[in-house]
Amino acid sequence: MSDENAQISAEDAEMEWTGFGSVDASGDSEDKFEDDDETLLDTPEAAPPASSGSKYVPPHLRKRAEVEGGQQSEAQLKLTKQLKGLLNRMSEQNIASIVDGVEEVYRNNRRHDVTETLTKLIIDGISAHSMHLDQYVVLHAAFVSALHKLVGIEFAAFFVQHVVTSYDKHFAALNDLSTGPPPVSTSTDEEPAGKECSNLVVLLSELYNFQVISSLLMYDVIRALLDGDLMEFKVELLLKVARNSGQQLRQDDPTALKSIIQIVHSKLPSDAHALSSRTRFMVETLSNLKNNKIKKAAGQSAGNEAVERMKKFLSGLTKKRHVMSHEPLRVSLDDLRAADTKGKWWLVGAAWGGDPLVEHRQEVQSQATIVPAPDAPSENALLKLAKKQGMNTDIRRGIFVVLLSSDDYVDACERLSQLKLTEVQQREIIRVILHCCGNEKQYNPYYALVVQQLCRLSHAHKITLQFCLWDFLRDMGETTVGGAEILKTLTDDDRAGFNVKRISSTRMRNVARAYGWWLAKDCCTLAVLKPVDFTVLKPQAREFLRELFVHALANTQLATPLLSSDDLPSTRNKGPLEEVFLKGAKIQAVGSGLVYFLPITFKGDEGFLKWASQVALDALRTGMDVVPTF
Repeated sequence: MSDENAQISAEDAEMEWTGFGSVDASGDSEDKFEDDDETLLDTPEAAPPASSGSKYVPPHLRKRAEVEGGQQSEAQLKLTKQLKGLLNRMSEQNIASIVDGVEEVYRNNRRHDVTETLTKLIIDGISAHSMHLDQYVVLHAAFVSALHKLVGIEFAAFFVQHVVTSYDKHFAALNDLSTGPPPVSTSTDEEPAGKECSNLVVLLSELYNFQVISSLLMYDVIRALLDGDLMEFKVELLLKVARNSGQQLRQDDPTALKSIIQIVHSKLPSDAHALSSRTRFMVETLSNLKNNKIKKAAGQSAGNEAVERMKKFLSGLTKKRHVMSHEPLRVSLDDLRAADTKGKWWLVGAAWGGDPLVEHRQEVQSQATIVPAPDAPSENALLKLAKKQGMNTDIRRGIFVVLLSSDDYVDACERLSQLKLTEVQQREIIRVILHCCGNEKQYNPYYALVVQQLCRLSHAHKITLQFCLWDFLRDMGETTVGGAEILKTLTDDDRAGFNVKRISSTRMRNVARAYGWWLAKDCCTLAVLKPVDFTVLKPQAREFLRELFVHALANTQLATPLLSSDDLPSTRNKGPLEEVFLKGAKIQAVGSGLVYFLPITFKGDEGFLKWASQVALDALRTGMDVVPTF
């Protein structure tokens, strides 16, 4: 047995494999693997097959390897093809189904891959070197807004950050092109440079219109455009922003818009003839935007209609679906630019390397270096003045501060609407305005224009004007005005700050002139004088009504309020004058009282007042059913 075992062991040793190229019993082992050796030597770049013990590669290193190799995986190519097909088929009619399709893609793939691919496809499509139609940009902005609501803030934050990065890159290239020597053009049909920046600015404006980003980022973009010299391409980009989202910017932050306009004026040359036509148009557009005089261009109508349609779609989406995000991103331009270094504080769970204490200290120091204008009172000073003027409630004090700190009557109306007052609280606006108007040393038509604008917006202000006039007449001793029941129910709280024991001539004159403007401009009608008995007026009330009718007659001929009774108009237009008094003639008591009052009041007057009072009397007699004889 021992000999047999030894013989088997020897045979096993002879049959032991010694690797490629060894000579076996048949002698052809070397020829068998010769071709394989040549193949392995000829293709050294072939990757070895993955084994179960291969080294783990993190996702970010995989991505870096794919970028360096210039190739994408099969899954990523399939995802790109699928999303590109959805975007190519998207229109206003099927945007809802496209959004549903993208949501399905999100469920079947990694969220970051879908977000990154969508962002790249949309930005590459919009930042192409050609001018897109407004509807195209509006459609994609609405699509991004829909995903912002349904997918979450992570998508919108990633998308906006890459839009700003792409915009900065193209803007820097365009700025270098404008400041450097002009390039030599070899083609005759080459489009002008800068279309990429223009398209991306329009995209940002539409994202702002659809509440994806806030006004903070848009104003930062505008300030960046105003940094340095005001070049032609910057003017074009400013025009894009003003025409696409200027009205919304004015509504959200009118103070910031005012500072922007001041910066623009400081950049303009002293010689107006040195301005280009585009720059003049931009300045005119900003001025109209500040004064709420928006002129819609013919080419903008299609884009504006598309915006309204997409807003209806998004509002319907909010009602039908579960919304992940409700508020726009309140990030600044500096935050987005420093996202890779400081982090993204606007994302929950993201790392952030900023120091809020240091930033707050720097902000306080920068604000301390800004010297306020000498004629701009602080809010604390206005609050003290409000208390001194008898504004005994927070609502009245707030209205007072808005009126005295606004730029003009349009700005005042906008800021008053932002106070979010109830219907009852809005009555205090007219009372505070009349109080301020009466306390001015000289008549200030600003208050009259504010009330005129308010009456255009709400009929309730016209009713408040009527009751305030009755209160004013009762303060002058006309106790029958308004009825006995009103006098019984009137409390001291209702008159707080407005119950003047002795009405000065200045206060009476200012209020009369304001009501004269409101009568002439249909803010109130002569029906407000229905409870007035013109036959038994006290001297002070008679003087008040004479001043009121002098300005009512004169303001029917003017486009701006009359400042003084000495500057009567020279025009003789019967139409507006007859319209005012024909409305009063419909009420018999008012018509009869005015037929009695006007001839006595304007007896002996010459010129305009004689002509205007006679036209008013003729209009009253024409409109009355029964003409009294006095």
